[in-house]
Amino acid sequence: MVREKVKVSTRTPQWKCVESRTDSKRLYYGRFILSPLMKGQADTIGIAMRRALLGEIEGTCITRAKSEKIPHEYSTIIGIQESVHEILMNLKEIVLRSNLYGTCNALICVKGPGYVTAQDILLPPSVEIVDNTQHIANLTEPIDLCIGLQIERNRGYNIKTPNNFQDGSYPIDAVFMPVRNANHSIHSYGNGNEKQEILFLEIWTNGSLTPKEALHEASRNLIDLFIPFLQATDENFHLENNQYKVTLPFFTFDDRLAKLKLKKKKKEIALKSIFIDQSELSPRIYNCLKKSNIHTLFDLLNNSQEDLMKMEHFHIEDVKQILGILEKK
Repeated sequence: MVREKVKVSTRTPQWKCVESRTDSKRLYYGRFILSPLMKGQADTIGIAMRRALLGEIEGTCITRAKSEKIPHEYSTIIGIQESVHEILMNLKEIVLRSNLYGTCNALICVKGPGYVTAQDILLPPSVEIVDNTQHIANLTEPIDLCIGLQIERNRGYNIKTPNNFQDGSYPIDAVFMPVRNANHSIHSYGNGNEKQEILFLEIWTNGSLTPKEALHEASRNLIDLFIPFLQATDENFHLENNQYKVTLPFFTFDDRLAKLKLKKKKKEIALKSIFIDQSELSPRIYNCLKKSNIHTLFDLLNNSQEDLMKMEHFHIEDVKQILGILEKK
């Protein structure tokens, strides 16, 4: 048997930071390359790293505020220029950095008149503020403003719900993701079997960590997810009495999506491999779908228009945008 000799680079891929800048206290940018890679490897790594950067890194946020002077979220307080809702939105914008595990408490206690900013927050030693100039409120009269805060370290999103209101405290939508955006691109060079690729990674962070730190943490988290497979044995995959057998539900297509009905099995497989973060969805729609465990276009097509409209913070305009994207796919 004759084997054709194929030249393959034996060089170990190396990564390098080719650009790094600080646009503001709350916006860092970094650009990295990884090379050389064999054909197809850059896309495999790029997709996995982007998802890990956006979804697997923990961040720290203010998740709850409490004050005895606040009757309800949409009230106003004499002597404070902002409404309670505006103050909560300003607290949401504060970027924190910590090595915290779980939750902790902080406090704002200021006497007016004057501006209240992030530097007025009394924090535990394990937490620090990225931008002390973040505005919170403007006290126009000599009144006391005291707000208790709950700080939490987590990952993903924490969207407030009506049953989250308790003991006179108010939940705050938290986006724990320290990576604001991540993109990857590929440059190919060479010919035939010697074709190789260079992976370019662009990372934007909120200042709570640098793009380089984000890259390291995402890589560690990604590796941890695959460790169980490295430790697996044949016994781990042995099924008894079909206890893990799952019956998939039938498609539940909306009439307006009927033209998107799959004709061949290969199209169904393709839809399972297209994740919603690869579509041109707005961040809010993406968050709503992800919270409802919709991760691929296959998952999305298993929901009717009525199912989508039942989701929290979902509107008819969002359904129209999704329909337009699905028609392109």
